[in-house]
Amino acid sequence: MGSYSCRNVAGSSRRSAHATANAIDIAAFVLENGRRISVLGEGRLINLAAAEGHPSSVMDMSFANQALSIEYMVTLKKPLAKDVYPVPEAIDQQIAREKLVAMGIAIDQLTPEQKKYLASWELGT
Repeated sequence: MGSYSCRNVAGSSRRSAHATANAIDIAAFVLENGRRISVLGEGRLINLAAAEGHPSSVMDMSFANQALSIEYMVTLKKPLAKDVYPVPEAIDQQIAREKLVAMGIAIDQLTPEQKKYLASWELGT
């Protein structure tokens, strides 16, 4: 499957005894030999074709994460070993704060007591 229409969908349709649309983004083909083929999202990547796989409201944060992570690596001024590194928490938090501001959403800040509770396994239930 790919991001573009699957060429075999048209071929499946031509070789089918009949075809139906079972639900949104699901096409069912019954072949002459009785076998059934269900094609999701016209043969495209299903999370892109039949859902909100990558809405711009999510991708903007992904791109921000990539850009700020690159900036972070460049400003380190020291080579990094070839490895997988987590995005620094400060970058993630910065992106989250800026996204909330852009959406006009304000959230409460944790009190020192709440932070202590969250960091402890001894408090609470």
